[in-house]
Amino acid sequence: MFTLLAAPTEPATNAGDAQLVVAALLGIAAVVLLIAWGKVHPFLALILGAAVLGVVAAMAPDTMIESFSAGVGSTVGGVGLLIALGAMIGGLLAESGGADGIVNRVVGRVSGTALPWAMAGVAALIGLPLFFEVGVVLLVPIVLLVSLRTDVPLMKIGIPALAGLSVLHGLVPPHPGPLVAISSLDADLGLTLGLGLIVAIPTVIVAGPVFGNFIARYVPATAPAALLPTRQPATSGGGRRGPGSPTAPAAGHDREPNSRDAGRGPAGDDDLLTDDDLVNPGSGRPGAPVDDSGTETARRTPGFWPAVLTVLLPVVLMLLRAVGELTLAEGTFARQALDIAGAPIVALLSGVIVAMFTLGYQAGFSRSQVSSVLGGSLPPIAGILLIVAAGGGFKQVLVDAGVGDLVADAAKDANLSPLLLGWLVAVGIRVATGSATVATITAAGIVAPLAATLDRPEVALLALAVGCGSLFFSHVNDAGFWLVKEYFGLTVGQTIKSWSVLETIISVVGFAGVLLLDLLL
Repeated sequence: MFTLLAAPTEPATNAGDAQLVVAALLGIAAVVLLIAWGKVHPFLALILGAAVLGVVAAMAPDTMIESFSAGVGSTVGGVGLLIALGAMIGGLLAESGGADGIVNRVVGRVSGTALPWAMAGVAALIGLPLFFEVGVVLLVPIVLLVSLRTDVPLMKIGIPALAGLSVLHGLVPPHPGPLVAISSLDADLGLTLGLGLIVAIPTVIVAGPVFGNFIARYVPATAPAALLPTRQPATSGGGRRGPGSPTAPAAGHDREPNSRDAGRGPAGDDDLLTDDDLVNPGSGRPGAPVDDSGTETARRTPGFWPAVLTVLLPVVLMLLRAVGELTLAEGTFARQALDIAGAPIVALLSGVIVAMFTLGYQAGFSRSQVSSVLGGSLPPIAGILLIVAAGGGFKQVLVDAGVGDLVADAAKDANLSPLLLGWLVAVGIRVATGSATVATITAAGIVAPLAATLDRPEVALLALAVGCGSLFFSHVNDAGFWLVKEYFGLTVGQTIKSWSVLETIISVVGFAGVLLLDLLL
């Protein structure tokens, strides 16, 4: 039986400062080159990068293995469960048609001039439990159809939707990036969630409706006909589209890299759940259909408010815990109850259980079908979990080698703000690798020693600063870049003008919000 080894408590190496700097640079460069040039999967790239770092830093092989193993174990234990539970809620939301219901209800009740604001709000709400790419798969076909029916420019509606999804993905738990930063920095999850939402609101407004209205004048886009939403009836062969799927490719239309292949595209980021993964959860193998024969007539879309409240339940529980920590005395019954109910794993588990009823059974799913959807939502996140785990190992090797302390001392001597340092490191890794996850993991590991010198609000803001930096300037080495390009039918130049600039605005405005909160708190 394998036993997880503890991280070394003594200094892992006697290397000097210059050697540690070279080791860190070579380790990070190895990760960057393997991903961006060698097209190596980030999971393997992070393992090999940790090995390069350890060897150059003169760490003993057994010590290096112990350090990496401890980092993997602590990261998976702290983050892996939350990612899995969040994916389950997202799977039920998509399969039941709850996401469609939320979108259609909101969009159907607003006028043309308010559509960009409505789409930003809907995207932010849908983006709470769903990974960015899943949100794109669910929302963009609706955006295309709305643009076609209302004659509102596609970019004017599409940019706000992308902004809502991206901001939530980068700043708000339970998404993998924010969870990794919170875990690495030992930040308070509830406090980070609350501050993240405060930063997210103005960021979505500026990067969404405001920028969308501007860029729509310079990037004309036409909805690709092949991607417009169409419903396909159930078939006896099991090839039906799931009730939550908003789109189906037109007959004879070959699938473009924007869906399945995008997850293995230039970025290798693998933060990608495809429409096929959610529509056909089956036994957990992509492409295997849900066995729902004989139940098609019983299917019904969940109500708007049950779907919304189910999505918000984990968020509300975690926020209540944070409020309780600020307002209630320790040891009281109310404080203990909120501490338990608002614990991330309890909050998300509660969301899954409630979703089984409000989004599963109420939608006409049988017990076996609900189980299939829940099980089918897990295999697509395996790549994410492995990347996060390997990143945790890489981070631990950085810390145990003494690189983090070295950077902390340098930042202290240079009077460089920890928030600025975390943001800049994340920006550099993001631009170089195209991976927001790798950028978050690496930056959080480097600035982790600084977190020990900060109070609770500042640690939460440091996690947000790293998250903002991880969103900076998505370009051709990011799978999300190609996903947006194909779904909106843009050229590479148009995608840079719209999507890349949008991500940069999110990063800069979000970081400005973090700095403002730092002055106020």
